[in-house]
Amino acid sequence: MKHQTLVGALALVAAGMMHTGAAQAQTKTIAIDGSSTVFPVSEALAEEFQKSTKGAVRVTVGISGTGGGFKKFCRGETDISNGSRPILKQEMEACKQAGIEFIEMPLALDALTVAVSPKNKFVPECITVADLKKIWEPGAQGKVMNWSDVNPKWPNQKMSLFGAGADSGTFDYFTEAVVGKAKSSRSDFTASEDDNVLVQGIENDANSLGYIPYAYYAPHQKQMRAVAIDGGKGCVMPSLEAIQKGTYNPLGRPLFIYVSKKSADKPEVKQYIEFAMTKGAPLVAEVKYLPLPQAAYDTAFKHFKDGRLGSVFGGVPEVGVSIEELMKRDAKN
Repeated sequence: MKHQTLVGALALVAAGMMHTGAAQAQTKTIAIDGSSTVFPVSEALAEEFQKSTKGAVRVTVGISGTGGGFKKFCRGETDISNGSRPILKQEMEACKQAGIEFIEMPLALDALTVAVSPKNKFVPECITVADLKKIWEPGAQGKVMNWSDVNPKWPNQKMSLFGAGADSGTFDYFTEAVVGKAKSSRSDFTASEDDNVLVQGIENDANSLGYIPYAYYAPHQKQMRAVAIDGGKGCVMPSLEAIQKGTYNPLGRPLFIYVSKKSADKPEVKQYIEFAMTKGAPLVAEVKYLPLPQAAYDTAFKHFKDGRLGSVFGGVPEVGVSIEELMKRDAKN
């Protein structure tokens, strides 16, 4: 009897292992990587999408920065790449050489936020783009080191600057918008592709000034102070309302996902993209970004279903384009 019982138990264990193995074999995986700015949206989408599939699909979301994400994407390591700026020419060329074709899709809108420590009482409520350029341009290194170097009315205390790392799309976008040329920046600042590191730096240093995505600023409004931006038409605070009105310039920007054409043919990826385009807006709002107008999501989803390849930017950085204008453009390979 004991022998029969043991045999029966072993049979049950074996059957259970076979069942588990079959279940694991049935689980599909979608690999996403790239921008830390887009990460909160992708994380929220992944969690809700996985619930909707009842475990049939697993979505992994990494944070390699926009540039780092495109490197993986163009090596065929990921299905979807998150971008806080459009794909660049050299990245398009790398994808082309590797045989990776892609579909570009806008996902949300962001108000890139300039913030200082709440202990900073001398920087005014509004700062001009010209002052930001004076602080961040390459020629400022070794010259614009103290607050008084920016404005003689400000104290003779050393600034502590925090900004996105070189692999970050936020770095590319901010330098293009403020300095006038992507990647053109002083290098003597605390840089990170992880926006949480920048948040902590701004919060904990009384002489801090940094720039971060709105979704990372919004939960920490009591620990830091956002500064209004004057782009030439008056001071505007970063807000979702200002982004919607198109008045927060030049630091309002669209956020993107890029889907590999090969991956787009997978049923689970099609299912994920449909979920993002039809049910993603409330999740975008939940993580403190601005959802696109539903018409833009509908157009983007149509482009996906039609297999429209390439980028509407053609690999060239661009600042201040409305989402309506982007949706009317033809993609370029």
